Amino acid sequence: MHARGWVSVSLLVVFTLHLMGLPLAVTEPPAEGLKLHLRTDVKVQEVSPAFLSITIDASLVTDPRYITFLGSQRLRTLARGLSPAYLRFGGTKTDFLIFDPKKESTFEEKSYWEAQINPDTCSLGPIPSAVKGHLELEWPIQEVLLLKEQQQNKFENGTFTKSTVDMLYSFAKCSGLDLIFGINALTRTSNLQWDSSNAKLFLDYCTSQKYDIFWELGNEPNSFRKKSGIYINGSQLGKDFVKFHSLLKTYFKNTKLFGPDISQLRKNNEKMLRSFLNVGGGVIDAITWHHYYLDGRNATQEDFLNPEVLDTFIFSVQKVFQVVNETRPGKKVWLGETSSAYGGGAPKLSDTYTAGFMWLDKLGLSAKMGIDVVMRQVFFGAGNYHLVDGNFDPLPDYWLSLLFKQLVGTKVLTASVKSPDKEKLRLYLHCTNNNHPKYKEGDLTLYALNLHNDTKYLQLPPHLSGKRVEKYILQPSGYKNLLSQSVKLNGHILKMVDDKTLPELTGKPLCLGCPLTLPPFSYGFFVVLNAKVVTCI
Repeated sequence: MHARGWVSVSLLVVFTLHLMGLPLAVTEPPAEGLKLHLRTDVKVQEVSPAFLSITIDASLVTDPRYITFLGSQRLRTLARGLSPAYLRFGGTKTDFLIFDPKKESTFEEKSYWEAQINPDTCSLGPIPSAVKGHLELEWPIQEVLLLKEQQQNKFENGTFTKSTVDMLYSFAKCSGLDLIFGINALTRTSNLQWDSSNAKLFLDYCTSQKYDIFWELGNEPNSFRKKSGIYINGSQLGKDFVKFHSLLKTYFKNTKLFGPDISQLRKNNEKMLRSFLNVGGGVIDAITWHHYYLDGRNATQEDFLNPEVLDTFIFSVQKVFQVVNETRPGKKVWLGETSSAYGGGAPKLSDTYTAGFMWLDKLGLSAKMGIDVVMRQVFFGAGNYHLVDGNFDPLPDYWLSLLFKQLVGTKVLTASVKSPDKEKLRLYLHCTNNNHPKYKEGDLTLYALNLHNDTKYLQLPPHLSGKRVEKYILQPSGYKNLLSQSVKLNGHILKMVDDKTLPELTGKPLCLGCPLTLPPFSYGFFVVLNAKVVTCI
């Protein structure tokens, strides 16, 4: 807009506000914008199509009645929106669960499965209302018990049944997800060798049902001593994986094994990972490790918005890659479990709009630094870091994940901006997702986080400045502002149409040549159409 036109509009706004008795806050015309540097001629990384993946914590089957929740049509619709993805069933409880093929299903499971007329598990009828209502009433109490067990580090052994496996597998396959199942690594003989007898029982059942599953062995082996009093060093763990891999080959022609699902490389964890990879690294398809920024019990909103906290992730990734490059160079690296804060997340933070800054930045950094898959803890379950709450309602990070899936492709490029305090303006660039019905090969997706308390205007480089751009800006909805549990996309509140239908996520076109506008404390995506970037084709 010409300066004269801008002044005319500004005067009209001032006059209108004056008549309405509202404060006279005049917005200055936007500057030319901060100049973006987009390096589109070189692909820096390429990630898996299942880059953004999800988890369900094994604690959900502590009381097996609650696995019935996975029969929810609404929950399956939400999961299907994130396909293609892996669904990891794992976590601390993995190493305290024993498969019991003779154990009877719970009353709730029986009531649900026997109510089905169609044997096709992807055509399940609704969970009986009496069963659903009873479970939803008791779920908050169960959540408290699970979090208490986790925080006190006192875990009891439990069992899971064939119907639990059936429901989990049905949920994954009917949602278009590849199931990864964590096998108990704490079943040990007297000389601390891994005892595979229960794993064999489980594999027998899975093969009898022709289930196509990928595998892990154990969860966070660096904390076995703390959780169970058993210490296993990296070399022994490597031998256990070699043994498990040999066992898997007797059951399946083609399956995959991932591990060791170690925590961040603090203290002795680096030594454990190194010795594990030296012994067992050859039999795994990807190296998995876990990352959380903070302790959920004392994390603050300021932490969630602090670029210095966000940058700590960079150093954690560098440490992991250093060990991998020295032991198993070229092996794929996955974030096998990750979220904002450990211990179930930070109450009234990890399930709000504020958490999106950590989540989107972690996705951007992971892709740029070469992490092939990122598994979000958790899709549904106990705690505060879930994507879908106990009422099966999607939270802000779900909508952010859905947008990411739809708009962001696997090829990673480079974006930067010349700006003071630029660590608060964080930018990432990918080729656009080729599977999006509207966009095509050669288009670009820029995603950005603005941690400043003022609006930022970004100017595309000259060779792209005449291209059409569509924006997808996410902002909090409701009176709680950044602590809102609902979000607006380009000003419209996001919610499901019905249990079987997600809303259409549509971009808002920008005027040609206009700067990309990012409001204060917001994040979003900009798609550059008809960019014709050769690297993306």
